[in-house]
Amino acid sequence: MTLREYSTFSEPATVAPGPFEAETFRSILFPSHLENMGVDEASEPICFVDLNLDQIVGSIVENRDEEILRPIFYSAHRSEEIVRYRQAVFADLEQPETYAAFPPFCDAMRSVRADLAYAEQISQKSHRNTVILRAAQTYCEAILSLLWHLQKVEIASIGLKHLQSYIRTYTSSGLFKELARETRDLRTTLANCSYGMLFRGDAVTVRQYAGEPDYTVTILERFARFRETDIKPTEVNPVKNDFSLNHIEAGILEFVSRLFQREFDRLEQYVVHHAGFVDPTIARFDREIGFYVSYLAYIEPLRRAGLPFCLPDISTSSKTSEALDSFDLALARKLLQERGTIVCNDFNLDGAERLIVVSGPNQGGKTTFARMFGQLHFLASLGCPVPGRRARLFLPDRIFTHFEREEDISNLRGKLEDELVRLHQTCEAMTGESVVILNEIFNSTSLDDQIFLSTNILKMILSTDAVGVCVTFIDRLSRLGEQTVSMVSTVDEKDPAHRTFKIVRKAADGLAYALSLAQKRGVTYEQLKGRILP
Repeated sequence: MTLREYSTFSEPATVAPGPFEAETFRSILFPSHLENMGVDEASEPICFVDLNLDQIVGSIVENRDEEILRPIFYSAHRSEEIVRYRQAVFADLEQPETYAAFPPFCDAMRSVRADLAYAEQISQKSHRNTVILRAAQTYCEAILSLLWHLQKVEIASIGLKHLQSYIRTYTSSGLFKELARETRDLRTTLANCSYGMLFRGDAVTVRQYAGEPDYTVTILERFARFRETDIKPTEVNPVKNDFSLNHIEAGILEFVSRLFQREFDRLEQYVVHHAGFVDPTIARFDREIGFYVSYLAYIEPLRRAGLPFCLPDISTSSKTSEALDSFDLALARKLLQERGTIVCNDFNLDGAERLIVVSGPNQGGKTTFARMFGQLHFLASLGCPVPGRRARLFLPDRIFTHFEREEDISNLRGKLEDELVRLHQTCEAMTGESVVILNEIFNSTSLDDQIFLSTNILKMILSTDAVGVCVTFIDRLSRLGEQTVSMVSTVDEKDPAHRTFKIVRKAADGLAYALSLAQKRGVTYEQLKGRILP
């Protein structure tokens, strides 16, 4: 028997540095002089549940490195430089041949981390060292493979150009070349360690290989004629460690290490010499690139279904905003799985316009439109492609949402009082750089009180110059001044009971929907008059 696992990487050739110095690359999420900003949002933003962003991020990070990725997706940035840096990387990765280089790298580095974490739990020295050796081999192969792919594609973004330069210089360094060479040589040396085992009852004897025939080869040759096809094993979990040993196997490995004392002493020296072999910049890149890969993988099924995504024009100063053919990302994923119809909508805010007031019949898509508006602004602040054929979006300092809550008996407040308290907190915290989304506020009170309270809340929001959406059935809220824009959810003209889920920009008129229903039921004034009078 042999300690054989195949090694596929070769020692890197010396390559001249590219146009960028390697030390200019620190992060694929942040420009070189802003890399210390990092991501520190360990907790989910308050707006996530109302906007269904919790569902979106949950699906994105599912079966991935959640502890690493969640803080990145929780951390929006009000910086045009950061957002444009990320948008450029996304633009490169949206090219299939460029994107293809990164999922294998992520999988390989996940295996490296899994092996190193597993090695820390192993008490048997020889076993631990062989696991570390395998992790180093995977690490070297992953980096060389990534560099090979990057050299074959056209790259435009500063982030990936700096990464390419860094990896080129790193793999040409003496440190990496020594690691790669020693890893390859040691793997070959251990693969040539042949030994035999003798079984007598429940006792196992391990000894030097004495030239016995390898019956594994003989058996495979004899039965080859009966093999119809080569069956490829199914990989259930790419990060599952398949190098674990039971106590018998670990005992055998211990005996083998005694038989080949010199070879395993070399392995021990190798592990000590190359402790912490993962380069810190590569380790950070490994953590950060998953942000791009996981998001693009999440939206890919929607793109294949024909839904548009774009990199929006962004601004921290201009509040002129628009989106064409946009949609609620969470709902679209759900409808795609259910083979439902996904309806896209537009909006725009020009000049002094700040607040979209959405009215119309119930179950007409108003709340979905409000969620879409919030999702667009948050995803844009992350630097991600957003749903829509074209978009121009304002980067807010914070997104405030106010959706109906179940009454909380623990705070000893009634529903109206609780709503007033929450809105008061929002009005105190929001600024002229905020986005505010209100969904049918004060529904628990009388119509007159609802009109009075809603009007005052909206005036307070407008006085700060914040941008937002208000979903309501009160038409007059859309006519508070030049800062408000009226949009209405529409119904099928031939069948008013059928919602189109299209939200259009037009003056609010609740009577229009009532008239359509009356016409359908034949109870308009003219219809009744025609039936009563001869």
